[in-house]
Amino acid sequence: MTMQALTPDELRLLAEAGGAAPSLHNSQPWLFRPTSDARGLRLSADPQRAVPLADPDGRALHISLGAALFNLRLAALHLGREPSVRLLPDRGDPHLVAVLDLSQPAHDPHPYGRDLYPAIARRHSSRQPFANRDVPEAVLGELMAAAVDEGVVLSPLEEDGVRRVLSLTTQAEQRTDADLARMAETRSWLRLEQPATDGIPQTALGPQDHEAHVPMRSYTGSPSSDTAHSQRFEALPQLTTLTTHADLPTDWLRAGQAMERVWLLATVQGVRVSVLHQAVEWPDTRWGLRDPAEGPGHVQLVLRLGYGPPGSATPRRPVTQTLDLSGMPNTSEGAEP
Repeated sequence: MTMQALTPDELRLLAEAGGAAPSLHNSQPWLFRPTSDARGLRLSADPQRAVPLADPDGRALHISLGAALFNLRLAALHLGREPSVRLLPDRGDPHLVAVLDLSQPAHDPHPYGRDLYPAIARRHSSRQPFANRDVPEAVLGELMAAAVDEGVVLSPLEEDGVRRVLSLTTQAEQRTDADLARMAETRSWLRLEQPATDGIPQTALGPQDHEAHVPMRSYTGSPSSDTAHSQRFEALPQLTTLTTHADLPTDWLRAGQAMERVWLLATVQGVRVSVLHQAVEWPDTRWGLRDPAEGPGHVQLVLRLGYGPPGSATPRRPVTQTLDLSGMPNTSEGAEP
């Protein structure tokens, strides 16, 4: 059975869900547009929202778009529609990253075992200290299985791996602090005055680690050792890496979908998440993130997991800026004649 065309309200619900995804510096580099028959959605990159110095090859941009894509899949299921996805479907349109065919009814409203849709609105990055309490192995196993379902490997790190990744992240953070152009790019995404629709507000900056165990990103350009606004973080953070076998745009999109699925599942479980992104922004420190014992692979992200404050919400662009309904005939009814 072919379902009716999506209504404008349904399209807005989809775009709102996609727009709630995480992105580097909260740049929100996505655009949504219905397909010609209004029974699907096109997801495109917004090149004006790239972060070219920190992300010269667009890897982080594609990961962000992948996270938005997973939210779109959840929202489609919420509407009772089965999301059939084609990645990078048009070589003639490099900005088009995915097309979702939503013309068929959903086979299973909760194919991921849990209803993750409500977690979209509750998912935040927590840059606060976590408790010295490990995430249980059963929960980690569920997160790992979720990543594998998306074609990505989530690897919890042992103590030596954690210390290696923290060292690499610290090196990368110090290098970025000393790079005037990169710090200017980072500061351009700070939103210290309200209201804002993108970027990082003051409430989401978070403290630095008083004992320098956890190298949180310094958005203001202050030295990483600055203790003026610091707190004591967990002595040994619980870190995981997200790794793909190859390192192509399709792999980045899959990594983004896996990240968001893991993050939403963690949110349902009461586990907080933040991203330590600094080391993947420099080729040599990113290469050092690999665990040689696990064989070849490309680390796409480092996630910090734990229990603590949920993190502050970050501003979102209004749907009127991200959803293009101009090509829909008879948009007042949302269906073609």
